[in-house]
Amino acid sequence: MKFFNSILLTALLSFIAGIYVPYWWFFAVVAFLVAVLIHQRGFKAFLAGFSGLFILWFVLALWMDVTNEGVLSVKIASILPLDGSKWMLMIVTACIGGLVAGFAALTGSYLRSSNSKKVI
Repeated sequence: MKFFNSILLTALLSFIAGIYVPYWWFFAVVAFLVAVLIHQRGFKAFLAGFSGLFILWFVLALWMDVTNEGVLSVKIASILPLDGSKWMLMIVTACIGGLVAGFAALTGSYLRSSNSKKVI
């Protein structure tokens, strides 16, 4: 249940932060904070951050593609070495966001576990 909540919270808060915060990388801060607040082991935290952002960015890329009838994504995919495949462009875009969020969540998980072992 914590895993699903982490995915949902990471995606939702990253979407909201994307509306109000002008920096594209701020979702990494969100994934970090979610991993600190909802403690999970390292791999699960990475997977939750990765999955939350992968799904969010893929859906947003798909939505942008549908709204402009695929014109922009085909042009960008033809510039990159993707053979003009807009689906590969969406997957690569989602993977980049997922990796950044996953590593941020992994860092948050490790920070939480290292702080819990210290005796004050």
